[in-house]
Amino acid sequence: MTDLFDAVDLHSALEGTIFAGKLHLFPTIDSTNTYAMQEAANGAPHGSVYVADEQTAGRGRSDHAWHSEPHAGLYVSILLRPQMTPADALWLSLATGLAAQQAIANITALVTDIRWPNDLMFEDRKFGGILTEMNAEATRVRYAVIGIGINVNHSRFPSELRTTATSIRMELDRLTSREDLLIALLQTMHTEMTGLLRPDNLAQATRSILRRIEEKSTWIRGKRVTVEEAGGYTGVTAGLDTRGFLCVQTGEGIRTVLSGGVREKPAKD
Repeated sequence: MTDLFDAVDLHSALEGTIFAGKLHLFPTIDSTNTYAMQEAANGAPHGSVYVADEQTAGRGRSDHAWHSEPHAGLYVSILLRPQMTPADALWLSLATGLAAQQAIANITALVTDIRWPNDLMFEDRKFGGILTEMNAEATRVRYAVIGIGINVNHSRFPSELRTTATSIRMELDRLTSREDLLIALLQTMHTEMTGLLRPDNLAQATRSILRRIEEKSTWIRGKRVTVEEAGGYTGVTAGLDTRGFLCVQTGEGIRTVLSGGVREKPAKD
């Protein structure tokens, strides 16, 4: 049975959220993030959501391709017009990770992990990712697009991904309704973003995000990692700083990861 989205049900479920009346569904598209960025430049409103059944050119961080099997995953981009500085934009990704983690727990009861700053994990295998892009001036974000890709009902992956990727179906050994998960995701995103995007609430919201990431991610402390930044280095994760950036204890002292990829370093190395 093909797992299709019902536009009427989705619009009804989103009443009362920042996404109400602003959901756009596509049977196929090159990239929801690319389209959302174009729509943002053309004046699309805060809270616009773009969802595709299939992406032909899905993107992850660092221009990596995102495997987007038709009718199997969630491929979602959310347009926001936050009143924040570019330096605060990392909080969007961290809050989205928490929202996705909670939505999956609500629908499946699965316990998932967050690999800083943007990966959703089952143990050592990735099943979801977050790509945040923005258009900004020096002191303000004009708009941001948060792309969320989740492997829901994938039963197989290309050979190059088989040892590193998984899906909710592969973990549960059963199908999960993509529509139910999409509704749960947008509801948890509404909660996270309405708290984070109130200018008078930023400090309180970021403290909450820091606390919850520390509680819900095994990657934040005590994980031996390799960091793909500044020539590459290894160390042990040592928590987040007050800006949300990952700290890594190396032989030369604490280093702060600003943008590099983080991978677990096998114990045998």
